[in-house]
Amino acid sequence: MEGQKVVKVFNYEEDSKKRFDDLNEELCDSMTKANMYANILMPCIMNIGNLGYVLVAVIGGILSVNGILTIGSIAAFLQYVKAFTNPLGQVSQQMNSIVMALAGAERIFDLIDEEVETDEGYVTLVNAKIENGKIVESEERTGIWAWKHPHKDGRITYTRLRGQVEFENVQFGYQENKRILHDITLTAKEGQKVSFVGATGAGKTTITNLINRFYDIQDGKIRYDRINIQKIKKDDLRRSLGMVLQDTSLFTGTIRDNIRYGKLNATDEEVEAAAKLSNADKFIKHLPHGYDTMITGNGEGLSQGQRQLLSIARAALNNPPVLILDEATSSIDTRTEKIVQEGMDKLMKGRTVFVIAHRLSTIKNSDLIMVLDHGRIIERGNHEELIAKKGTYYGLYTGAIEID
Repeated sequence: MEGQKVVKVFNYEEDSKKRFDDLNEELCDSMTKANMYANILMPCIMNIGNLGYVLVAVIGGILSVNGILTIGSIAAFLQYVKAFTNPLGQVSQQMNSIVMALAGAERIFDLIDEEVETDEGYVTLVNAKIENGKIVESEERTGIWAWKHPHKDGRITYTRLRGQVEFENVQFGYQENKRILHDITLTAKEGQKVSFVGATGAGKTTITNLINRFYDIQDGKIRYDRINIQKIKKDDLRRSLGMVLQDTSLFTGTIRDNIRYGKLNATDEEVEAAAKLSNADKFIKHLPHGYDTMITGNGEGLSQGQRQLLSIARAALNNPPVLILDEATSSIDTRTEKIVQEGMDKLMKGRTVFVIAHRLSTIKNSDLIMVLDHGRIIERGNHEELIAKKGTYYGLYTGAIEID
């Protein structure tokens, strides 16, 4: 159902209907056989039960005539036979339903048996304020965040959240015996824009997934504000990071509700301010009901660029110190890209930003560009430095080497 447009574009309707008919016929045949076997099985079992009933009555009668059993004993045995065979008959009639239920239950139990994501972190993110030159915890939202770090000796220290991220000899593989990142070492200082370029499968998205701890590394260390991220609680770590992805996920609800997903307790004024920052406010005001316009089906009726602007507004409302942009402009046209890029530039101001981009024109102003190849950093530097080296980046930028 989700691929109807693709089916129509490639004129695959007749083949799709034929495949559906074949699958439907196969299902119909299987269900017919299941019902036939169930309908055969129940009469057989019931007749076996009836035969047993007759045998008990005949043999019991003979034993009663010879004075071995009483009439009451025979009557009790007859009731036992009925009580034994009736449930078997009912089970046999429902056998096909039981088999189908067991197949569904197997999938449910497989899901239930999946291991729960473990979190051994103990460093938390708290609101903070500055008193007498020291960072102290605050119950109110102050706009200042700090890492609350309890130590074994009972001390509690606070480290202001600034957004510095460091990788130190990081090794990672989705499978233990197959590494896809090798000796990744980099430092993204507070407020820096760090970009990753390279072919598909080079490890660009994997690096950003490690920052979020969607996966844990096999070797090395990742530090966030000089704290090992494995010590930070995952919820707090992810709360401090904002992400704008290539594929934007919108939910059934109003435009306002979708932006507010970045901060559920945000006021209407904060939502609109975030939309203005991302350049989304302009198109939202032209919608039939403005911010209260309902959207369904992951944003049907909105262009890819408009959905991307809403995603940027959502991230702006979250106001994270570290931002991850994963090919956020790769699927939109050049004119829309300029609008989206303006919104992202406003959002990136004053934050540590990790950018993954296929269009190298969008990362020329990066403070640090990392060129990856097969999970290794083969070049690093800013745009001018890498162009001067006339290496892989120069080839990618001039078109001598294509990003596949």
